[in-house]
Amino acid sequence: MSRPNEGDKAALASMDGQTLAILGVGGKMGPSLARRARRAAVESGAKVRVVAISRFSEQGLREGLEAEGIETVACDLLADDLGPLPEAASVIFMAGRKFGSTGNESLTWAMNALAPARVAERYQRARIVAFSSGNIYPLLPPGSGGAVEDTPFHPIGEYAQSVMARERVFEYYSKLYGTPAVMLRLNYAIDLRYGVLRDIALKVFERRPVDVTMGAVNVIWQGDANSVALRALEIAAAPPVALNLTGPETLSVRALAARFGRIFGIEPEFTGAEAPTALLNNASYCHRLFGYPSVGIEQMVEWTAEWISAGGRSLNKPTHFEARDGKF
Repeated sequence: MSRPNEGDKAALASMDGQTLAILGVGGKMGPSLARRARRAAVESGAKVRVVAISRFSEQGLREGLEAEGIETVACDLLADDLGPLPEAASVIFMAGRKFGSTGNESLTWAMNALAPARVAERYQRARIVAFSSGNIYPLLPPGSGGAVEDTPFHPIGEYAQSVMARERVFEYYSKLYGTPAVMLRLNYAIDLRYGVLRDIALKVFERRPVDVTMGAVNVIWQGDANSVALRALEIAAAPPVALNLTGPETLSVRALAARFGRIFGIEPEFTGAEAPTALLNNASYCHRLFGYPSVGIEQMVEWTAEWISAGGRSLNKPTHFEARDGKF
């Protein structure tokens, strides 16, 4: 997930002598993205200061990043003064809140709308790649190929609505200050410790029913998503560029469960019936810009099955991809 490709190295080489700040680095993707950026800088010979910014609530994360040459700054984007944060020509914004939103909606809105406003004000002279979500789109038939970047928003539930607010806030500041930006509408990045594939595979492995009501999904290997995040800085513009980020396939949940079943030697159990629509994201524009993902779906399935069979570590963060009511 943190091994850079040639495109990543070229992206970091273009930042020679500059600072790349990654905000919200303590989430599921942040550590591997920071490491990928640092490795790309080193391997390209570029002198890029990679700064990871987070509250650092996970024990050992800060020390691990610093051991790899990544600077760290502890900061609460909602409560702390952002003025002392280091100047940066390039910013990747990863901070956000999804799980636990139901019952604490006000914190979700603050994290997904107020924090972006504070960051956009602080880094008005930088170029910004901000992680968004495909949850802002409507549910569409699997045969449609999924939502494209100009599909009208139809966020279901307060989490998705707050993500739309995040985009609108960055758009406002981009227009106000001329800040070049990219909105990365991601669903779903996976690694072996979490993600849609793990959720499906684990249910098959533990002989629990797989809910097929959300009958189709898109996924992308986390390393490939990290790569796009780094390279997307080069296409930042004002007003912001929208960019869907996922794999090229529309995947059947039932078929994925069946594939895991064949690997495990277990007959999957199912519950529900496929709804006529699903949350689907069409990333063909992204693929035209940056190429297809380097890790294909069959490889991801095989790795996931091997990891679960071996008792590999889990982040214990189910995706709840099955949710159709927007409650997480």
